[in-house]
Amino acid sequence: MEPLETFAANVKRLRHERKLTQERLADKAGLALSDIARIETLRRDPGVKVAAKIAHGLGVPTSKLFERVKHHP
Repeated sequence: MEPLETFAANVKRLRHERKLTQERLADKAGLALSDIARIETLRRDPGVKVAAKIAHGLGVPTSKLFERVKHHP
């Protein structure tokens, strides 16, 4: 999985785990709803500042958004 795909998947997974809508995450991160939607669907590369805002909104370190999640069989 490419880094951008990993990032997008982690944003979506963590958002769901926290029971946040895209709109609520956008509010918490200080971003537009369209930014979150485009990031989760790989239509926007977030850049470092936006990645940090999303991490803050999710309550995780930015590095957590780039970690590959191990899938158990």
